[in-house]
Amino acid sequence: MEHQQVPHLRTAGIAPLSLLEKRIIDAQVKIETWFRQAFQDKPTLITSSVDIRNAGFKIAPVDTNLFPAGFNNLSVDSYPLAIQALQFTIEKFHQKCQKILIIPENHTRNPHYFESLSVLSNLLMKAGFEIQIGSLIAEKSPITIQVSAQDQLTLMPVTLDQDKIIAENFRACMVLLNNDLSDGIPDIIMQSKQLITPPPQLGWKHRLKSMHFEFYKQITEEFSKVIDVDPWYITPEFEDCGEINFVDKIGEECLIEKTERLFQNIRKKYKEYNIERNPFVVIKANQGTYGMAVMMVQSSEELKNLNRKQRQKMAKSKGGQAVNHVIIQEGVHTIETVGEQHSVAEPVVYMIGNHVVGGFYRVHMNKGPEENLNAPGMHFEPLAFDECCNNPDNRMSTHASQNKFYVYSVIARLALLATCYEAESIRNQ
Repeated sequence: MEHQQVPHLRTAGIAPLSLLEKRIIDAQVKIETWFRQAFQDKPTLITSSVDIRNAGFKIAPVDTNLFPAGFNNLSVDSYPLAIQALQFTIEKFHQKCQKILIIPENHTRNPHYFESLSVLSNLLMKAGFEIQIGSLIAEKSPITIQVSAQDQLTLMPVTLDQDKIIAENFRACMVLLNNDLSDGIPDIIMQSKQLITPPPQLGWKHRLKSMHFEFYKQITEEFSKVIDVDPWYITPEFEDCGEINFVDKIGEECLIEKTERLFQNIRKKYKEYNIERNPFVVIKANQGTYGMAVMMVQSSEELKNLNRKQRQKMAKSKGGQAVNHVIIQEGVHTIETVGEQHSVAEPVVYMIGNHVVGGFYRVHMNKGPEENLNAPGMHFEPLAFDECCNNPDNRMSTHASQNKFYVYSVIARLALLATCYEAESIRNQ
């Protein structure tokens, strides 16, 4: 197997982050003990990914996805760990599970998505499970997708039989959703009494980012005591604003008021820690993904003069869904760069259950450290987290990859724990 090199990083050694990294690395045993206890009795989520931003003076998650679509961007070196994690996690989730039905996204024109789906399917098969890929859009005949010259996928029509979703004669023990349900929960899933993961109620039609980050804030307030730091170092401040319509200019007063309040809170923290950077905030749809309906602003004044193009961009998210609820999130700069051209980058961490199995850097050559990198023109650099994230060494530089990736794994697991709280709140309804 050809070894994939970890990308060359250029990260400034800024004192507060060095302190934060050192606190995390020195407290590894306490942290792992805390995580083991924190995850006990929490719902199991099979797949997840977390977008992280490293500002030098702050490191925090900015988005958490339960239906990740970038398995094709993982390093092949991470596959053995992913297979092992799948075996352990699914056995914990369903001890006698042998057959898994994957429900993918409905689109059929994105080759990169099907590359990801192929990798996920193959990892599950190598973990010892029989796999079938269903389809919510294939009505009568299977759909064949040519992934590469050597690889193709067959998407089978699904039907409901005795309260179970089946694909032809394939009767699964468990349905694994790789469809974020932005359009809502289909009737066939609503009527099924099968074991379905993630819970359909955590699809983007119903899930709110503001709820996720509220749980995350509660978790970091407790966790920060373990490493003895201000939780702000690992927590993005946020506000949320409902009843918004960018085209008709409804709810703008709320948006401007809460944005200014968030700026005031950020400036106060910057002053407290002598941070000489210009703060910014991110306004984005409170539901949804794919980097759509996202806007960075440097001051609340910008919101008073949005042009037609900006309003139209913010009015719709994935699948043409109307944006009527936004989260206003503290912007986290990124000081990570990759390659000789020093392209701006941010890590994306992938997990199976509560095991970090790999990740990649999202890289954009034409974006700056205060911009959204999840945009056309981005590319990915794989990382083999399994080789370095679980064994930090406090004798090494705090900015050594081995230590940096452990820090990222800690932040990612905190975000995952927040999604477990979300799932638990649904379970208890």
